[in-house]
Amino acid sequence: MTSGMPGEAGMNLRNNERRMLKGMLSEPNSEWSLEKLLSVAEWDDQVHVAGAGKGLQEAGMVEITETTSRMVSLGAEGKRAADYGLLESRLWHWIRNKEEVQRTMSSLMSSNFDRSETGPGIGILKGLGVEIDSGNLVFLNEEEISREIDKRAEFIKSLSNGPIESSSADEEMISHFSSRSGLLEFEENTSRTWKLTKAGASIDQSALTESQLIGELTPEMLQTGSWVGGEFKPFDVQAPAPTPIGGRRHPMQSLIERIRSVFLEMGFSEIDGDYVQSAGWNMDSLFIPQSHPARTMQDTFYLDKPSKVEVEGSYLDLWARVHEHGHDTGSKGWGGSFDIDESQRALLRTHTTVNTVRHIAENPSIPSRVFGIGRVFRQETIDRTHMPEFHQIEGIIHEPDASLPMLISTLKTFYAKMGYPDVRVRPAYFPYTEPSAEVDILWKGEWLELGGSGIFRPEVTEPLGTEWPVCAWGMGLERLAMLILGLDDIRQLYQPDLERLRKMPLL
Repeated sequence: MTSGMPGEAGMNLRNNERRMLKGMLSEPNSEWSLEKLLSVAEWDDQVHVAGAGKGLQEAGMVEITETTSRMVSLGAEGKRAADYGLLESRLWHWIRNKEEVQRTMSSLMSSNFDRSETGPGIGILKGLGVEIDSGNLVFLNEEEISREIDKRAEFIKSLSNGPIESSSADEEMISHFSSRSGLLEFEENTSRTWKLTKAGASIDQSALTESQLIGELTPEMLQTGSWVGGEFKPFDVQAPAPTPIGGRRHPMQSLIERIRSVFLEMGFSEIDGDYVQSAGWNMDSLFIPQSHPARTMQDTFYLDKPSKVEVEGSYLDLWARVHEHGHDTGSKGWGGSFDIDESQRALLRTHTTVNTVRHIAENPSIPSRVFGIGRVFRQETIDRTHMPEFHQIEGIIHEPDASLPMLISTLKTFYAKMGYPDVRVRPAYFPYTEPSAEVDILWKGEWLELGGSGIFRPEVTEPLGTEWPVCAWGMGLERLAMLILGLDDIRQLYQPDLERLRKMPLL
């Protein structure tokens, strides 16, 4: 608050504060907008209004009112959809213009649609009621599907003219498109108004004449004596100067978002799955023998509640044949007797590969390039390089022409985009891939192994309903994080040490 006479209060103000206050006194009872203040003060930069307004508020001469609004606009994919049509609109138009016998996946794959569009597009249409029956695209409620797609297209069109307040937009459409990458963007806008207080309105305008403030004595001023009689800009050398600490994401979350953006840029779609899985999907589907050491209580978290996860009998039967004698895959299997009860034991997933094999089982005839980043759980002793809970980066390429060279080039491209152009691939062994390979990157002159990869064996893919080759890979996220962040102890990623986290590099 100010003290003394109104004129004396005005003498304690800076030039910008005097100019702004003098302009507001022309309409002392008005509520002033930013544009109006810029005009009356003859400024072209809003920083002057913000600074002067803050000073006048602290002096008790001005009240500031803030109003926040959330604006929604089209993202990069949304603008593309506005120009060329939503993916589901274009696919639905193609389906409706085909004879019933021509509405097949093979016909769609040979059409003008890009491969990166067909998989996600069919997934969206399935959510609207389109099904795949023996390779044919079928549906029941044509009118209902058309109505929903038209509603979505109209919403995208409504945003093509510019941002609108999210409160005035269709909440259902915002919720839907927010879950789809790149279609919508949101921005928080804050608007302010300034109004004179009683103290501000009573200031004598004669005390608001701007003066030449001297902020720094230069050699020229000392030589000429021009500083004599001048008014010096006040400085409070005792005022506290807080260290600016801005908000930021946790380094692990930033790395996850960076990896996610790289895979999306490469044309992959993201998938996810549940933490709780059956041993069948987690182990048996990947042709891991039921006697494998990784399936013991010392390595895997088995659950009591639930202790069992039901698995479809058809899969249990196929896995049993494959494990016992290879079924018709050309393999001899592992021999012995397959335990169906063991296959239905509940556990915390030990790898995210379980998500990719289930994705193939649900989409055996749909080409796909998908990835996932998720938590996995293993019975590990906590030390500088091991944790019982960590993250894996998983991905597959499932299409007729998938091959080992395609797998290697994909991994090299990924690591190059992450900042590691020197990549080598070495032969390896995994129970569920053949050929198998380990991936190394060159870091500080040394080769470091970051993950495994290969082509799924027929014992894995054929019970899932596909005979296409599947390029697959999995890598540890924490190990990559340790390299990028320069850590030598994995536990540093999860310790609540704010000072250490602030000093970690921005990703």
